[in-house]
Amino acid sequence: MDQAVLVIAGPTASGKSALSMRLADKLHAHQRELEIISMDSALVYRGMDIGTAKPSATELQQVRHHCIDICEPNEPYSAAKFAQDAQKLVKTIRDRGNIPVIVGGTMLYWRALAHGLSEMPTADPVIRAELESEAQSIGWPTLHARLAKIDPLTAERLKPNDSQRIQRALEVYLISGKTMSAWQAENPKTTGRYEDQVQDSIWHLVSLEPGDRKILHERIEQRFEQMLNAGFLDEVKQLKANPALHPNLPAIRAVGYRQAWSYLDNQTTFAEMREQAITATRQLAKRQITWLRGISDKTCFDPLSEGSLDAALKYCFDFLTKPQ
Repeated sequence: MDQAVLVIAGPTASGKSALSMRLADKLHAHQRELEIISMDSALVYRGMDIGTAKPSATELQQVRHHCIDICEPNEPYSAAKFAQDAQKLVKTIRDRGNIPVIVGGTMLYWRALAHGLSEMPTADPVIRAELESEAQSIGWPTLHARLAKIDPLTAERLKPNDSQRIQRALEVYLISGKTMSAWQAENPKTTGRYEDQVQDSIWHLVSLEPGDRKILHERIEQRFEQMLNAGFLDEVKQLKANPALHPNLPAIRAVGYRQAWSYLDNQTTFAEMREQAITATRQLAKRQITWLRGISDKTCFDPLSEGSLDAALKYCFDFLTKPQ
């Protein structure tokens, strides 16, 4: 059996990328090359660099990264597709004698990779267009109310204006006659049959879980300020100039981008945009931590505790270099 694949996960601003780059340097010094598979739903999009804290050009040159800049912001990319891509990449990386490490905080991607997702119907462009047209006429809250009658379990966890997920839930029902909650309840253990699947691989999760939420919130605020100073609003202006993009796309609904888009549409003030973006990022971090704390089979480090990241580095290095 192949050695288990190391996965480094954690909430936004917890230090995942920095740890993985230090790990790559340490392995390189011992004549081993690491390749990073990004487990981040926003990093897949081209032209979204500053607001996603995408690795710099220098970092991308130093260490080979995957699942970054692989599609346009208006192109779909799913958790199931990530699971398929990641498993193929593990095999490819190992075939050339290097070490794959998966790094990121999109926990739905982790679930798809480690446990699989129910094989719900794929998107239907015609049905999606019909729902989009209907929403423009009567509004997403009305469609949310319709969903509540069809699938109350799914509707209960969605906000009335969550257009992307309301549309998907209605689409699944219209295609299959079965609700999304029914599909999810089945929860099979595979994401599908992939020809190049790494059948013997298992996933070893290292979780960076900050203990002091206040410090994490301060880091999130500082990082957003750095993004603004680096030209984040200019980046969003360039996205807005693309006629193929609109605020209901999953890419544009990413944390920070959604708030900046609204500000540039004169729907909020700069101060409101800044506060809303920081709050949304903190809420994202909270959801990520909740996901991680619900996972029992993991090795956990507090990245805000003194010496903990050094301990995590040693642990990861020892794990990857131990005898097969």
